[in-house]
Amino acid sequence: MLDLGNSLLASVERDPDALAIVDGKMRLTYAEWYRRICALVAGLDELGLAPGDHLLTVLQNRWEAATIHWACQLAGIIVTPINWRASADEIDFCVENSEAKAVVYEEVSAAAVAQSTAAQSRRRIALDAPKHSEIGWAALFERTAPNVQPRAGAEAWSIMLYTSGTTARPKGVPRRQRTERAAALAHVAQNLYRHGERTLGIMPLYHTMGVRSLLAMSLIGGAFVCLPRFDAAKALELIADEKITNLYLVPTLYHDLLQHERFAKADVSSVRKLGFAGAPMTDGLLKQLQAAFKPELFVNHYGSSEIYTFTVAQNAPAKPGSAGRAGINQRIRVVKLGAASPDDAAATGEEGEIIALLAGDESFEGYWRRPESDAKALRQGWYFTGDTGYLDADRDLFVTGRVDDMIITGGENVSPVEIESCLSLHPAVLEVAVVGLPDERWGKIIAAFIKRRTPVGHDEFDQFCRTSGLANFKRPRRYVFVAEIPKSPVGKLLRRKLIAGEYDHEKVPASPHHRGTAA
Repeated sequence: MLDLGNSLLASVERDPDALAIVDGKMRLTYAEWYRRICALVAGLDELGLAPGDHLLTVLQNRWEAATIHWACQLAGIIVTPINWRASADEIDFCVENSEAKAVVYEEVSAAAVAQSTAAQSRRRIALDAPKHSEIGWAALFERTAPNVQPRAGAEAWSIMLYTSGTTARPKGVPRRQRTERAAALAHVAQNLYRHGERTLGIMPLYHTMGVRSLLAMSLIGGAFVCLPRFDAAKALELIADEKITNLYLVPTLYHDLLQHERFAKADVSSVRKLGFAGAPMTDGLLKQLQAAFKPELFVNHYGSSEIYTFTVAQNAPAKPGSAGRAGINQRIRVVKLGAASPDDAAATGEEGEIIALLAGDESFEGYWRRPESDAKALRQGWYFTGDTGYLDADRDLFVTGRVDDMIITGGENVSPVEIESCLSLHPAVLEVAVVGLPDERWGKIIAAFIKRRTPVGHDEFDQFCRTSGLANFKRPRRYVFVAEIPKSPVGKLLRRKLIAGEYDHEKVPASPHHRGTAA
């Protein structure tokens, strides 16, 4: 069984002159990239990082981030990427939880890293403009180094992604090199990728979709074309200029591409395969994409950080809403809600909880230092996903939502509890509940339902969230002021009633100087 280091070396030997990575003017073949990866391994050695250490990255999709990923695989270091928009508090938690030995960041994340107490006690590597106490990327990277042979086997840890839970604390998902490679191979097979494909590297490398795109391209001598931050116009430009052959995005980004004023005249003829994951896609968007791209293959991939593939539908427009059937490395079931056993199957058409086999080649083995989460999710050899869905008469899976109340907006998982905790500190808030409301672009938008003490409006609440340390993508995009927050007889918050519109608006009108709601 190949580890990822040997997998990379095989790619270098097989396709040394093939284009491997593009980032602006930076264009590297596999042979050229390997030399740079080896130089970085030497730099990490100099810092004293050893196999099994965690290296935390707070980066956008730059060629440096991809280089760090591969250097860690060769060196046996556990790359631990987090959202580049993370707040200082979030960085504190992830640094301390992973016991990271060093943090790599760039200008866009520099302020949050500087405000992170935990990060200050680690080695800090700045890609842009290092300060006196920081290590510059150039000093770490610009050197001549011998070729590096893999130092870790297939059983070594490869990566730890953080995924949000039902509380504000994210959960670390450590994954071994063998599971990462198996997931990448499955991605190649399930998307029918050919030798020399080119993909647009939009999905972030702290997200399982971005990592899978990076690894999959390496297996087929393909190119990973970086787009550090999503910009529809730039994406369309790269698709045309770099002859992108496949796209693998969350639905929100497809929506933005189609809606951009330049799309009608953009040359997207090189794109033959579309794939999406991370959130449901509306029937309307499916039809628009099918008409606009006329792809050879249109894949709906349903999975998670924990187990990359649950199910795959390779002709998504043929059965809108269906997530298809189990992937090539997996078995899935739908069990009754609240089931104690994986054998307590739901009937055809009955909504239940989706579970997946832990023995699959792509599966993780448990959360990082979260035994309570393991006890809840890992039972009798099955992973209880927390997602709800049902199997139709054809045994195709339909995913309907979450057992808990996680909001997926633009492919990002957001905990409503964290936002509620933030807003509850505002003196005007008597009670607050946060839910995700359907949105054509984002899948869900974050909406805060507030029972107010005083008539404070949208602008002040938004500014409060901005200054509280709440990450920008977690800020509510809509505020609704209600007479009461709906609850059960025992006082349990009933989010489903808010989503369904079963509530009364505030009886006392807000001050005319403030807006009550905002989309």
